[in-house]
Amino acid sequence: MSANHNRIIIIGSGPAGLTAALYTSRANLNPIVFEVIQPGGQLTITTEVENYPGFEHGIQGPELMDVMRKQVQRFGAQCHFKIVTEVHFSKRPFVVKVENEIYTADSIIVATGASAKLLNIESEKKYMGYGVSACATCDGFFFRGLKVLVVGGGDTAMEEASYLTRFASEVSIIHRREEFRASKIMLDRAKKNPKIKFVTNAVIKEVIGKEEDGKKFVTGAILQNTKDGSTSQIYADGIFMGIGHQPNTSLFKGILDMDETGYLIVQPGSTKTNIPGVFAAGDVSDKTYRQAITAAGSGCMAAIDAQHWLEEHELA
Repeated sequence: MSANHNRIIIIGSGPAGLTAALYTSRANLNPIVFEVIQPGGQLTITTEVENYPGFEHGIQGPELMDVMRKQVQRFGAQCHFKIVTEVHFSKRPFVVKVENEIYTADSIIVATGASAKLLNIESEKKYMGYGVSACATCDGFFFRGLKVLVVGGGDTAMEEASYLTRFASEVSIIHRREEFRASKIMLDRAKKNPKIKFVTNAVIKEVIGKEEDGKKFVTGAILQNTKDGSTSQIYADGIFMGIGHQPNTSLFKGILDMDETGYLIVQPGSTKTNIPGVFAAGDVSDKTYRQAITAAGSGCMAAIDAQHWLEEHELA
């Protein structure tokens, strides 16, 4: 057996992966956590986090993940900033290839998360977390009485826009076409909302912002007309990407069962995948809630499911 054999390997280091590491390390299972594409998950590109329990005055996203990482390391979990390049789950022990190394494990927890679909323009990256967001539920509260933009034309955009009207004074949906992919019920709901406006045949060419007293903030965007190429400027205090999310599951295609959009399928009421001994937690299998707290909760579930599975198979 490989010298790199482990009881549990956790792939992913967001709230789901680190919570799974916390529970499995306290159960003396000595987990190894591989940080994968985005160490710390989506919270590392989030500034103020006010909806995670236990932090009365809020906490910065990267700081929260740093605290969680130090907590799991305190109980013996090993966290490695290495990319998993290949997995083999056809037989036990499971094989995980990490760069030029091979690790084996009796059990695997997949917590690779999902990534928000973005515009991929430089100014978007510059103001991400400083007025640009991909989560209305997370950040809508900060835009009370302000004007915001929502980019997209599907159900995600309509849902984000409708939610934001609870806080913002005005919400403008920016869509590249006149027709919308959104379902009729979601589109009608948005159209009936007096706070929501529609700007069609337009894309965001550039996010505009300012930097004062060491703080960055969004002031608007330059829009480009998709029909004639003309540009115009629109004022906004915030810009929300409502294009959807992409689960980070390409590594597991043809290995773990997924739905049509790539989210891992787990057995109802558990974190069990189609392969015994392999579990999924967090946004990688959650297309509905996508919150740090729900990811952490499912990380706890995966840890307990894995522990019970190891005990049942006398591998612990």
